Amino acid sequence: MGDEDWRVEVELNDEQHGYSLGERIRALDLDDEARARLGRRVIVTRDGSKLFLYTTTEEEADEAARIVRELSSAERLTAEIRTTRWHPVESAWKDSSVPLPHTESEEAFERERREERERREVEAGADYDWHVHVRARDRAEAAALERRLLEDEVPVTRRWRYLTIGALTEEQADDLASAARRDFPEADVRIEPTLDMPSPSFVLIRSWL
Repeated sequence: MGDEDWRVEVELNDEQHGYSLGERIRALDLDDEARARLGRRVIVTRDGSKLFLYTTTEEEADEAARIVRELSSAERLTAEIRTTRWHPVESAWKDSSVPLPHTESEEAFERERREERERREVEAGADYDWHVHVRARDRAEAAALERRLLEDEVPVTRRWRYLTIGALTEEQADDLASAARRDFPEADVRIEPTLDMPSPSFVLIRSWL
């Protein structure tokens, strides 16, 4: 994989069209020029009426979008097609016209947007993306850490000498774990991400080699 990730998003009229266009893409007999422009690999996935084509360069994304437009026209389908780019700081797909952050202030702005978005998701009932698990030396030590976290309005659950601390981002999880290790050096501290499993309808259609 390259240092960047691009995605062509295709929204079709209905789910069945997503199947039909996906089959056409899978059956493509690409010429040498198209293969060269697409690069070594383009991953295509389908989620109902939506198709997603993942690439590592803008040129590959442009070529993938061109192919989808040609196929949609041949099938007489109406499709909304847009190219997005992954912003790792904000952890979000954004329109390709939005540049990646280049300064500390721009990165801080995207980081704040990500934390605010994830905070709203948690308030709506979603789980935290990261958890810090602490096994304290004894119950008293665990209770002391729990009180300190609650005073700082940090979400924490304690069961005897075991604590689970919620974190919105990996950076927050790292900071919380470092503080716990510093103040309670004999505690066992580990960080664990909350894995997002793909929907059963989100399936791999094809790798172009």
